[in-house]
Amino acid sequence: MSRKKLPIGIQTFARIREDDCYYVDKTGIALQLIEEGSYYFLSRPRRFGKSLFLDTLAELFAGNEPLFRGLMVHDQWDWSRRHPVIRISFADGVLRSRQEMDIRIAEILSDNEQVLGVRGKHASIPGRFADLIRKAERVHGQRVVVLIDEYDKPILDNLTRPEVACEIRDGLRNLYSVIKGQDAHIHFAILTGVSKFSKVSLFSGLNNLRDISLSSAYSAICGYTDEDVDTVFAAELEGLERDEIRNWYNGYNWTGTSVYNPFDLLLLFREREFRPYWFETGTPTFLIDLLTARRTFAPDLERVVALESLLSSFDVDQIPTEALMFQAGYLTIDSVRRLPGQMQMTLRYPNQEVRSSLNGALLQAWSDNPARHSVHVPQLYDLLLANDFAGMRNLFTAFFASIPHDWYRNAPIAQYEGYWASVFYSHFAALGLDIRLEDVTNRGCIDMTVLFNGHVYLFEFKVVELVPQGKALQQIRERGYAEKYRARGEPIHLIGVEFSRERRSVVGFEAQWEQDN
Repeated sequence: MSRKKLPIGIQTFARIREDDCYYVDKTGIALQLIEEGSYYFLSRPRRFGKSLFLDTLAELFAGNEPLFRGLMVHDQWDWSRRHPVIRISFADGVLRSRQEMDIRIAEILSDNEQVLGVRGKHASIPGRFADLIRKAERVHGQRVVVLIDEYDKPILDNLTRPEVACEIRDGLRNLYSVIKGQDAHIHFAILTGVSKFSKVSLFSGLNNLRDISLSSAYSAICGYTDEDVDTVFAAELEGLERDEIRNWYNGYNWTGTSVYNPFDLLLLFREREFRPYWFETGTPTFLIDLLTARRTFAPDLERVVALESLLSSFDVDQIPTEALMFQAGYLTIDSVRRLPGQMQMTLRYPNQEVRSSLNGALLQAWSDNPARHSVHVPQLYDLLLANDFAGMRNLFTAFFASIPHDWYRNAPIAQYEGYWASVFYSHFAALGLDIRLEDVTNRGCIDMTVLFNGHVYLFEFKVVELVPQGKALQQIRERGYAEKYRARGEPIHLIGVEFSRERRSVVGFEAQWEQDN
């Protein structure tokens, strides 16, 4: 199979097709969407291909038949019927006020009027938008298609300024409310974005939208599946370990088929190196600050349980941590339990990229020196290779000493072993190691198990007052935690770690080979 151009950063369907780039055929999904209904809402994390999918819909409704030759939809579409398409996108630039946004909306409506050959007569935004829809239908003889991309970006760009964000939210509601009122003139409409704001706050009155964000049939509407990687991109796989590709980048799931982030894979195929490409393109400081302010410690994010309603209750003045993490793409669905009337979701990190990168970002936020983690994490790797436990104790002692005093102030969680253990966990997770938290045995739960380089490391954490008591290592021995891993035939290290509330540091660090018991 010959190699093609990699469509890195290209969100234009025509350019991908005309320049002979790789293209994962989503037209079958587009056809299914159109046949099943008329009004849709879809949320997906950034850089997942939402804009390209909307552009594909625009070309399809516009009847640009040559672009679709050889694709699934081609022989199932009536190319003689063309619909006027209104396109609204807030992807470009940052809007810092309601006034700036209203000006931008006016520009967008003016652009659509010129493209569709109509002239508006109303001054208000809702009046002008409604007039555009009606006149476009009259001029072109077909009902209108409305495609709205990044519908929520003006709000998300201002979440650190709640008053401004609320004003912008009200302005967007002023725009989007027009869609329902013009139902008689609209053939199809879809809104896409990163977050799912509550209907009361942003879609008041727009209750005819079908939310397909968690529909199993549309889990792969954006992103690449394993099958796509093995077929469409088969020519790019040579020299890359297939399981490593899957471990690094696969795992995003919305109750159906798991997918890869397209941006990650395309850059991997170009650079031929495993790196956190998606994470590096714009993880918001706001997210890290929020997790830090709420004392949301990383081990808790390994397994989050939340109702579907909580994941959807997103608003300017009410942002549940679970909803923010899920909608932004830092957590994904692991399993679903169906209850009467709704679903209970168990969430997890999607893959190694997010797990290691997010924990690295948290380590930066916790320290007085953001660059410290870039030294400590590689040091931990070397210490593990050498099984240098004295050096490991020194490393963590130094890190705890670097945490500012303000972190502990009014933070009850710091009184419990879960807080201290979280710092250990984030160092290991930032390395992308195989970590098992609350590892269940027939005698209890091991706080943390790390599998690395043919060795097994069993960690037990305890909080003490001032001096070590040896209880952490004693618990590992007395409860026989090593039995679970004896059959692996690998060296097993028992490590008891004790933290002092008063000293705010490690005071006990005992390590022993299991064979010595």
